[in-house]
Amino acid sequence: MLMGEYVHTIDAKGRVILPVDFRAELGEAFVITKGLDNCLFVYGQDEWNVLSTKLKQLPLAKSEARAFVRFFFSGARMLECDRQGRFLVPGNLRSYAMLEKDVVLIGVSNRIEVWSKAEWTKYNDEISPSVVGIAETLAELGI
Repeated sequence: MLMGEYVHTIDAKGRVILPVDFRAELGEAFVITKGLDNCLFVYGQDEWNVLSTKLKQLPLAKSEARAFVRFFFSGARMLECDRQGRFLVPGNLRSYAMLEKDVVLIGVSNRIEVWSKAEWTKYNDEISPSVVGIAETLAELGI
């Protein structure tokens, strides 16, 4: 399970250190792609295979399904870490997620999210007042 929050910087070449705990969970190669909420999603190969199988089963005749599959797969890249534990975030994904200097990597169960620190702070500031209400709604659903 991926969990935790780590703050790092992205270097001039677009590389970010992947925390050791995350490396152990992801394995040698992993997939990075555009995520939701202006962040990037990082999946280990097994989780990516599960997700991509589900996405392939979406109905081709539905425009929303086609749009989501395009969004998700068009940004996807297979990556590996270098000897220093860094991975290169492709330029198009850095632009999408507004990654410039300070980045936050968070473990979210089956994936890692990569956020610009400014966007992560903004997101937390927006969501924090609603967390109690969200928890109550989830409790009603049995979670």
